[in-house]
Order: sequence, then structure tokens, then C-alpha cells
Amino acid sequence: MIPLERRRSSLPIKGALAVFVLLIFTAFPRIVPMQTAFTQRVNPSNSLQSVTEEQWRRLSQRRIYFGHQSVGRNVLDGLAALQRQHPEIQLRLVSTDDPSSVSGPAFMESNLGQNTGPSSKDQAFLSVTAKGLGTGGIAMYKYCYVDVNANSDIAKMFADYRATITAVRRKDPTLTIVHITSPLTTSEPPFSAFVKKALGRRTYRDLNRKRNEFNEMLRAEYSGKDAIFDLAEAESTHPDGSRVYFQEGSKRIYSLAPEYTNDGGHLNEQGSRAAANRLLITLATLN
Repeated sequence: MIPLERRRSSLPIKGALAVFVLLIFTAFPRIVPMQTAFTQRVNPSNSLQSVTEEQWRRLSQRRIYFGHQSVGRNVLDGLAALQRQHPEIQLRLVSTDDPSSVSGPAFMESNLGQNTGPSSKDQAFLSVTAKGLGTGGIAMYKYCYVDVNANSDIAKMFADYRATITAVRRKDPTLTIVHITSPLTTSEPPFSAFVKKALGRRTYRDLNRKRNEFNEMLRAEYSGKDAIFDLAEAESTHPDGSRVYFQEGSKRIYSLAPEYTNDGGHLNEQGSRAAANRLLITLATLN
């Protein structure tokens, strides 16, 4: 039996716990758990087998530049693995930030700008493409998930991206631009998100909401006009075609599928292959 003094001192603690539990139950209805939307279809066109020999041949004759950072490196690892597995894919991979120094068809790539500084990537892409890819070249660059933080102005970030693309096209109208959606991270379970918010900390859900906002702007601007390598969609789609998301009202906020990562952001072997698969199909089916 607890002594009287101890019982009295435990009352405030129990009261605080009761209030905490009440807060949890009142807050939980506003936080919908991670869900899998099994209504999403498995698209046969997302299979490498849907690409014809002629499309692979044409792709092997293109000059391509890809600017990226670490997640882009994961995608390239997946591309190399798929190329070893599929001899019909004949891409010459070259690391360079000066496409003019490489002769003939090639898939050229380099680290671009600085992580956490999306504007540095805009400026670096302008610099690289100004060196010239030649007539009919393909150019693309991506932001990283760390380029979005709690203070990011997504509207400005997208406006800067759009201005960069406009400037590149003005300098070389023959260049084909492939747009890339922002990569995602996994999102924490609802209880973890609630605790973080109670402590005044940002959540992975908050940041994924911002990344989804950027991606919606990019799709709205360029869908039906230009090719889009939808990296975010590839990252959030399970192998069975279902999607990973949490819901806020009627809005779905997509997140990185947990089986595609070992640290919540970078892609593991399975995730790298899934992303590279989507990239290869996007490139091979360009007009």
C-alpha cells in the first residue's frame, strides 16, 4: 500500500497523465495513419518489357545530361544494375559537368550545386547546359529531399525552377527538358507526429506536405507539355501498384515506401531499381 504522503504526491502526476491521454484522444482524429491505397492501378507501361527494341536503340543514340546529388546517385546505381540485367539497354555512362567535353552519344551525369540550397542547383544547371549538349540533347536536374525545410517558400522555389527552365530553353530551343519531381522521405506514425508537434518540433509529415506541394505545381505546369520523370510517384508506389500516403481531409500526402529505404530518405537497392526503372521508361518513350 502506498503511504499517504506518496499517494498525495502521485495525484498531480496522475492528473497530468489523464490530461495527456485526453489530449491524445482528442488529437488523434485529426491525424490519419499511414495508409495504402489499393485502388491504385498497376500500369503495364511501367515495365521495361513495354519498351521496344527500336526505342532502346534510339535512346542509346541520345546525348543526355542528369544533374543531381545523393538520391540521384542512388538512381544511377539502379540504372547500372538494370543495364547489367538487360543487355538491350546500351547507355554509355559518363561522369562530367561539361557535356561539350564528351563526344558522341552518352548519358552524362554530375553532382549539381549544394544540398539544402536549391537555388545553387538552378544556377549550376544553367552553367552546365550553357556549355552545350548539341542538337537534340536531353537535360534534366533534380532537387533533393533536404532542399525542402520548415522555412522553405515552395511557391518561390518552383518559380525559380520555372525561370531556370525558361532561361535554358531560350538559350537552346532544341534541348529536350525532362522535369523531375522532388524525392520524398518516409513519414512517421501518427503518434510520433503528435508528440513532435506537442514538443514544437517539425515532423517528416510537414516536410513531405511541402514536397507534395512542389510536385503538384510541377505536374500542373508541365504535364501534357513536357516529359516528367515522376520520381516521387515511383518512390511512393509499392511493387504491387498501391501507394503510400497519409490523409489530411480529402487530400492525400504521398510518402516514400519504407521498403525502398534503409534510412528514411536515400534509396536502397530495391528503391534504386524502382526509380531507375521509371527513369529509363520516361527517357525511352520520349518522342
